[in-house]
Amino acid sequence: MNAQALQIPRPLGAMLGRLPAYPGSMLFVTGLNLALAKQLAPDVTQMLVGKKLRLRVTDAQWAFDFEWRDKRFAACQNAGAADLTISASAHDFVKLARRQEDPDTLFFNRRLAMEGDTELGLLVKNTIDAIELPVLNMAQLHPRHVLAQAREHFKARLGSLRPRA
Repeated sequence: MNAQALQIPRPLGAMLGRLPAYPGSMLFVTGLNLALAKQLAPDVTQMLVGKKLRLRVTDAQWAFDFEWRDKRFAACQNAGAADLTISASAHDFVKLARRQEDPDTLFFNRRLAMEGDTELGLLVKNTIDAIELPVLNMAQLHPRHVLAQAREHFKARLGSLRPRA
């Protein structure tokens, strides 16, 4: 079955593309932090500081903007160009996450694109290749699990706030 047949249908992609970007970016970075943030080497995170990253899901017309801040990925609202944009279909991103496709193969088959800072793109690719990531467990992406993680994050942040006197 070819990749074209596994794309999100255009009408659905158009509808998804109308959703506000920031909430989706928040959910995306929650999953990214669960899967990746603690495994990044300090030299890698230092190079990510101040860089705006964008993951673009071409068939869903979604873009997730994020950056490295305070020892974790954080959603951001980036109206301009990102330092690095990585683009592919939803199906190809899932195949990458499950380690069923190699990024080089997708890139040379023009199913994965990286635009922007070439050095940053190589850093991201090489870092992901070097990390022993578990195969994507779709259960981790269940909304109940992601929302529970987000709730714990917000509780921790709200717990550090002091009431006004």
